[in-house]
Amino acid sequence: MSETHADDQPAPRPQRGGGPFGGMSLPAEKSMNFTASGKRLLGKLRPERLWLALVLALAVISVTFSVLGPRLLGEGTNLIFSGVVSKSLPSGSSQADVIAGLRASGDSRQADMLSGMTLTPGLGIDFAMLSTVLFWALALYVLSSVFSWMQAYVLNGVVQRTVYRLREEIEAKINRLPLSYFDKKPRGELLSRVTNDVDNISQSLQQSLSQVVTSLLTVIGVIVMMVILSPLLALIALVTVPLTLVITAFIAKRSQKLFVAQWANTGELNGQIEETFTGHALVKVFGRQKEVDARFTQKNDDLYAASFGAQFISGMIMPAMTFIGNLVYVAIAVVGGLQVASGAMQLGDVQAFIQYSRQFTQPLAQLGSMANLLQSGVASAERMFDLLDADEQSEDPEPAKTPTETHGRLVFENVSFRYTEDKPLIEELSLVAEPGQTIAIVGPTGAGKTTLVNLMMRFYEIDSGRILLDGVDIATMTRHDLRSRMGMVLQDTWLFGGTIRDNIAYGRPDATEEDILSAATATYVDRFVHSLPDGYDTVLDDQGSNVSAGEMQLLTIARAFLAQPSVLILDEATSSVDTRTEVLVQKAMSALRAERTSFVIAHRLSTIRDADLILVMESGRIVEQGNHVQLLAAHGAYQALYAAQFAAPVADEV
Repeated sequence: MSETHADDQPAPRPQRGGGPFGGMSLPAEKSMNFTASGKRLLGKLRPERLWLALVLALAVISVTFSVLGPRLLGEGTNLIFSGVVSKSLPSGSSQADVIAGLRASGDSRQADMLSGMTLTPGLGIDFAMLSTVLFWALALYVLSSVFSWMQAYVLNGVVQRTVYRLREEIEAKINRLPLSYFDKKPRGELLSRVTNDVDNISQSLQQSLSQVVTSLLTVIGVIVMMVILSPLLALIALVTVPLTLVITAFIAKRSQKLFVAQWANTGELNGQIEETFTGHALVKVFGRQKEVDARFTQKNDDLYAASFGAQFISGMIMPAMTFIGNLVYVAIAVVGGLQVASGAMQLGDVQAFIQYSRQFTQPLAQLGSMANLLQSGVASAERMFDLLDADEQSEDPEPAKTPTETHGRLVFENVSFRYTEDKPLIEELSLVAEPGQTIAIVGPTGAGKTTLVNLMMRFYEIDSGRILLDGVDIATMTRHDLRSRMGMVLQDTWLFGGTIRDNIAYGRPDATEEDILSAATATYVDRFVHSLPDGYDTVLDDQGSNVSAGEMQLLTIARAFLAQPSVLILDEATSSVDTRTEVLVQKAMSALRAERTSFVIAHRLSTIRDADLILVMESGRIVEQGNHVQLLAAHGAYQALYAAQFAAPVADEV
């Protein structure tokens, strides 16, 4: 990937993390279409349709067994209560005789209650029947738990496979995004979308899908059983449904924007933390810890406020649902008691109904409490979709062209380019780089030197004109083909966590051990590798902290050497090393440039005296070109740059 430098800033970054001391002023909140984003997120489950059907079937079985349980326990209660009452009645009489006697004595209320029961005077509790009922109730609850566990197991696979595909999709998307996208996004904020938001989506799907499916089925099953037991009591319980929906919608509407702000602030805070840690030494050098702490505190406060508000407001749903459930419980207990007293219902049926009322209000409360989890997950999903919907780099042409011969001849024909429409950078630039030439590009900051390199590599697309490589327009080549013919050594070295051998072979994965050793020897890497404890098997961390800056640079040169490109780009490759190491680096680069077309971007003009052609750029145009001697003799822009570097410092006059 290209590295942009201070002399060539691309499109301006949003002020969300402008350097270790910059401000972060963008608002966190933005509008969100909850319904559309939620549907799109659920659409990601489409490949799991069959497994979701199995999850639904298992949930139906589990809920059915769970719903039948209270009905059986109610029958058990009826057996116990009827047995106790039967035992107290005179043996040998019938239930009808007992009821008639009570009515004759004026005790109509007790007679009404006994008329709604099944009694055998003098018999007592039928323990055999009670044991059978309790056994089947236990069996139902055990089976319900088994199927519930199976449902959770299958659903876990569904969610994890979905998230796995999401991560693959995001990774593929990132590889298709143009460099300009990363220039405009703080790295920590982007990492937050790829990690924190995806993890939050996974958690939200895992918990909410299971709860929502089970809760909805439970509500349906319980309603059916309540209507069977008592339509009157069922009507009382159903009053809670519209009330629940109104309360949930009222609270969710006010908490949604806070969830969006919560995850936006999380991304911005991560961006600031990553930025501060990367520039930690710089923060210490300039003594700006207080400012950094103040910025962190401000963003942390913003995140706290958004998170607290989102969780507190959405958390009000559960207590509200519990309160409504308690009111329903009291109403059912009172009306149910009157029904038993009047003989319209048996005691066990009322007990079962009370259990059903709990089963009814609990899933409603769970559905309400799921609102905050769903809102949080959909807020993260929208941030993920924002990444997935970003404009991609243009497709490679079909069919693509490829040079028939590889020489490394590069031609710019009237090339124009600008990062933003109102700020021209390169206008009508033309040049020819012949095979084997070393071309140095110099100029003041912002002249367009690194931009020129970015255009060669097609990190950015030109606005007009064309660039030819060995006679073929690079816009008609695949990016892979183009970049495989070019090697690049940057000012900012990049190594990954792995051995020295792996880091060198990154330039050509199919390279043999002999090829790697030859590249290391030619670029003077072999000299210092043998002083390391494990030689080429020495493991480097991703910061290369166990080798020096010069050694890191030599490794990147060896990597480019091994790739054997036809065009070589050296972008300030010696600017961060000491003079002694620079000699080795220069020798390594001389070996690397041999028989290759080379472009060298340099600020230290002493390093490019031997270049075949020196291009002097100002404001995106080539104002001078020639070799070192010719340009000095011309007494133009190059001579002024050269003189400025070697002029003695002028003492201030007092």
